[in-house]
Amino acid sequence: MKPLETLLKNAARTNLRIILSEGSDPRAVTAGYQAASQGIARIGLVGDTAATQAEFDAQGLEVLEGIEIHDPATSPLRDELAALYHELRKHKGVTLEQAQTAVGLPHIFAALLVKSGYADGTVGGAVATTADIVRAAIQIIGTKPDTNLVSSFFLMLFCKEHHDRKGAMIFADSGLVVDPSADEMAQIALSSANSFERLIGETPRVAMLSFSTRGSAEHDAVSKVVTATNIAGTRAPDLIIDGELQFDAAFVPDVAARKAEDSPLHGNANIFIFPNLESGNIAYKIAQRMGGAEAIGPILQGLAKPANDLSRGCSSEDILHMIAVTAAQASDSD
Repeated sequence: MKPLETLLKNAARTNLRIILSEGSDPRAVTAGYQAASQGIARIGLVGDTAATQAEFDAQGLEVLEGIEIHDPATSPLRDELAALYHELRKHKGVTLEQAQTAVGLPHIFAALLVKSGYADGTVGGAVATTADIVRAAIQIIGTKPDTNLVSSFFLMLFCKEHHDRKGAMIFADSGLVVDPSADEMAQIALSSANSFERLIGETPRVAMLSFSTRGSAEHDAVSKVVTATNIAGTRAPDLIIDGELQFDAAFVPDVAARKAEDSPLHGNANIFIFPNLESGNIAYKIAQRMGGAEAIGPILQGLAKPANDLSRGCSSEDILHMIAVTAAQASDSD
């Protein structure tokens, strides 16, 4: 079974409520209907009731039992959520009147539904910007108790006939943290290992990437990766992790045998931690566009409850996949 099929099947076991903050968007309606009809998740659509219903009608779909429409303008939860937002943001000078206005924004309303326990996770970004989605997630949902860093990863699926090595891999951080410190790089590695195990159910094998392998070059950028590897290994002694490694030494067993013969990865890493956003973003796009990998993401990690971002060029299928990812994250967020 392909990793994506496993992910969808596992999500269907959770029966969790996932909120789409752009509920009247045609792609969100299609994905929400598919998720509900396939039992992947119960769906909440945030948007104008009439506009959302009109989109269901235009697509010839019905609002199934597992779908709710939340109109921020008329919702009976509006005052409760505004009070919650005011409580969360009053230290920044937000007044109750400003909170009432803010709750009218779909991505704010969706994040508050998650924070208040009315939903288990949220997905947005088909219309809103990444900055808006991430800011709402951090300010409203907050981070996990054991981390102060929200990072991201792409779930890379290599399942086509031409892929010599098939399966799921994680590239991180390829979408959010621009230039992580050694400590932040270690946090990204540990979060990514947890995410991989939760989503894919396989043993994480983490490669800390550099342009150097085992001291083949000397530079401050290399030292950062070495330090990050040591920090992560100290915090998670049972984690299979190695660095600093060039990509080929982490991915190709024959090269690993020559460049890093004692590496615990043996050239079979499934999680690749990049030293900065520039390299991580370039790498995932090359793998996607030239290598034919399917890229799901950016998926956020480090939040108390899941909230995920979409590309504004996403398809309904992309949203469906992100619903499944978010449901899988939510099943273990407590």
